[in-house]
Formats: sequence, C-alpha cells, structure tokens
Amino acid sequence: MSYSALFEDEEDIFGGSPRSKFMDVVFNANNDIVRQELENFIEKAATMELMLEKQVGDDIDSAISQYKMNNLDEVNTKTKSIFVEIMGSILSQSE
Repeated sequence: MSYSALFEDEEDIFGGSPRSKFMDVVFNANNDIVRQELENFIEKAATMELMLEKQVGDDIDSAISQYKMNNLDEVNTKTKSIFVEIMGSILSQSE
C-alpha cells in the first residue's frame, strides 16, 4: 500500500509529516474512537510480541533493536504507514 503522505517533508508547514498529522488527529478526534484504536493497536502489538517470543526466545527487545538497526529505512517507512493507517481508521469513524 502506497501513500503519498509517507514522503512528505517533515518541515512542511502546510502538510506535515504522518507523525504530526497523527498527533493532530489523536488529540482532536473523539476520545472514545481514539481509545478504541489505541487498544486495538496494543492488542495487535501484544500478539506480535508473543509470536516473536516463540521465534527468538525471551530477548525480544534485543531482537527488535537488531532488526531495526539492520532495516532502518524499512522500519521508518512502516512506522509512517502505521501512523497513516491508524489516523485513517480514526477519521473514517469520526465522520
């Protein structure tokens, strides 16, 4: 999935970065919708952490740090994509 917002300049005062837009949405959207989306995200992260634990053992933080260091561009792109995905979900429920 490709989003043009993933490639916005972080300093662009008219558009903003996916992170800054996400923060705007989170702090201005309906609190119940934001809470539900954050709970969904935490549940998904917990599930992925348990899956990873079965693969690498108890040292998950080290495995994550190593992966991030070795795949920084990919991780940054995915991070922006997740900001856009959650923001889109919040906004679509707020209409």
